[in-house]
Amino acid sequence: MQSTRDFLASLGLPGHDLGDLPSSAKRFPDGAQYRVEIPSVEGPEPLHAVLDAAKEHEIRVHRISQGSGMMLLTDAEIKEMVALGREHKVEICLFVGPRAAWDVGIQVASSSGRVAAGTLRGADQLVYGIEDVVRGCRLGVRSVLVADVGQLWVLRRMRESGDLPPDLEFKASVSFPSSNPATARLLAELGVTTINLPTDLTLAQIAAIRRAVDVPLDVYVEAADDFGGAVRYYEVPDLVRVAAPVHLKFTVRNAPGIYPSGHHLGPLAVSTARERVRRAAIGLSMLSRYYQEAIPSP
Repeated sequence: MQSTRDFLASLGLPGHDLGDLPSSAKRFPDGAQYRVEIPSVEGPEPLHAVLDAAKEHEIRVHRISQGSGMMLLTDAEIKEMVALGREHKVEICLFVGPRAAWDVGIQVASSSGRVAAGTLRGADQLVYGIEDVVRGCRLGVRSVLVADVGQLWVLRRMRESGDLPPDLEFKASVSFPSSNPATARLLAELGVTTINLPTDLTLAQIAAIRRAVDVPLDVYVEAADDFGGAVRYYEVPDLVRVAAPVHLKFTVRNAPGIYPSGHHLGPLAVSTARERVRRAAIGLSMLSRYYQEAIPSP
């Protein structure tokens, strides 16, 4: 297999998983190794809960992400979330609303077709997905979650042409199967500025992806049950050391699904948001205990 490994190396890709777990010298622009992300923050009330819980647990939350999509938030709700983000210096990353899982097609409802859940079916749905981003940007959003490769290609072109803000961040969703260095490199070349990795990659596999790209990696420390439910708190020190720059993500197992969310699920969305912050505090305590020199963003 050496010729294949050598060819990958000629492309700047590792030819094997990095079992020696080399420390990453890559950093965020501010010199930090890690930031904290709380996912599934579905509206202003859960965002308030996250901010209150972060103060209670004395931790810094750098980014929140939302899963139900901008199309299910009112203009006033988006504006409030953006304003709270600016006030507390928290990146507000909102998902594109349309996606195949909520469309009229049936493939994503099948056991083998679920991989297509985040894609956009047909030209009309592509238009809807782009319109969702345009609307969000007009309301102040500067970070969006994307799960369709074609939409990502178009959005990058729109950012380059000035039809979208030049500082707009593109976050590749965990629904993207970014499982190897070549796929991660492709996403980076398509314009992604941060890549959410699958929840079940080993440290050696993550290290190989880190060698292939410079953009931040987003890694679940605890994953939701419908994404495998991995719980890897004791790996937090090595995740930071190997994957830097990395967003450490914390959700909770044994929690009901809330996508698509709304006021009918308000108490659940708020309570799980608070618990995610508590889980983050547990993960950061592990980091403090075993890797005190790790550098966070302020």
